[in-house]
Amino acid sequence: MMQFTHTAPPPSPLHPNGHGGLGLGLFLDAGAPRARPWPGSFPTPASKISLGNLNSTSCMEQLLVHCANAIEANDATLTQQILWVLNNIAPPDGDSNQRLTAAFLCALVARASRTGACKAVTAAVAAAVESAALHVHRFTAVELASFVDLTPWHRFGYTAANAAILEAVEGFPVVHVVELGTTHCMQIPTLIDMLASRAEGPPILRLTVADVASNAPPPALDMSYEELGAKLINFARSRNVTMDFRVVTTTPADAFTSLVDQLRVQQLVLDGSEALVVNCHMLLHTVPDETAGSVNLAQPVSLRTMLLKSLRTLDPNLVVVVEEDADFTAGDVVGRLRAAFNFLWIPYDAVDTFLPKGSEQRRWYEAEIGWKVENVLAQEGVERVERQEDRGRWGQRMRSAGFRAVAFGEEAAGEVKAMLNEHAAGWGMKREDDDLVLTWKGHNVVFASAWAPS
Repeated sequence: MMQFTHTAPPPSPLHPNGHGGLGLGLFLDAGAPRARPWPGSFPTPASKISLGNLNSTSCMEQLLVHCANAIEANDATLTQQILWVLNNIAPPDGDSNQRLTAAFLCALVARASRTGACKAVTAAVAAAVESAALHVHRFTAVELASFVDLTPWHRFGYTAANAAILEAVEGFPVVHVVELGTTHCMQIPTLIDMLASRAEGPPILRLTVADVASNAPPPALDMSYEELGAKLINFARSRNVTMDFRVVTTTPADAFTSLVDQLRVQQLVLDGSEALVVNCHMLLHTVPDETAGSVNLAQPVSLRTMLLKSLRTLDPNLVVVVEEDADFTAGDVVGRLRAAFNFLWIPYDAVDTFLPKGSEQRRWYEAEIGWKVENVLAQEGVERVERQEDRGRWGQRMRSAGFRAVAFGEEAAGEVKAMLNEHAAGWGMKREDDDLVLTWKGHNVVFASAWAPS
């Protein structure tokens, strides 16, 4: 699978021929879209290019860009034409590039609907893309545990973080883990096992979980956190680990203020015997970045800056940051489309190695990717929670907030490599500065970094 880059030549003007076509030799009917034709039956003059010529990844990306521009310009006729072409060349059950494009097609239709642009187009093409719309599955705890084990996308972060946590809390009789994550504590059972086998004996484990249900990205859980906490406490008891579980309802829209306030109060009564660890797994990016506005204090401060500085005031022993190594923060929809298209080919490409076509788990997996694409393209304001930043930018933020990087040891790297051996050969790991980075066919996917107060 080739990596898509931003170095391709700029697209041709959309109407260079004066016929109102796409500038790609296509002369389309601007009326209501028809059912997807069989290959070879595309109604264009014989001298013009056929659908088969549009199936390259670069051409699909350019069509999506043209479509996004048409939607932003409220050009209903051109939007409908491009959507019709995309619907015909990108079936939701096609190859990885076609399924990727189908997800972006659905997201653009959703954007046209939610932004109020091209409403007539939305109504006209909704039926044509309905087959590609997937609903996010609500997992049982057992289903979710097996689901996240299918791929290193989350397991990589779990493995690296748990190894760093175990090292940071060595010798402490009480360990307090603050879980800022999206996968509903699926990392914690393994951490409990590791703490239970400590040479000096297991510590008391306190787990504080951020409940962001109203803003949470997938995966979704079909039980309350109270039920989940009871299961974790029972599991810890079976490993001779005493565990306290508490949930704090909070939101990334205000930088988890309610959670930080509770932690600050708890810190006032500590005697130094407790190690505090903040484990951030794929959730920091849901805090609005500068493109979503600032908090009006004496001087404008971004919510991300405010959160990291607040965490620093807690003087934690360790903060672990695991995020996708991507940047979806562009202020314009076309910039976000290009960035997402050039990153999200990876899960579509990788899924063929671990889930059979047509399987139920594969539908769940691709529905989650589709949710992400739609959030990146169709949502704005605080509803747009998929605001990933790359590894370098998060590193700058952490250092500015008063943290220093903590390198992962050889033991942690070895555990990650052993875990990757359980998966397809395309997955790999590399070191960048003090961080560990998960790769797919050499392309950065997820990074794990560890931080301590400087």
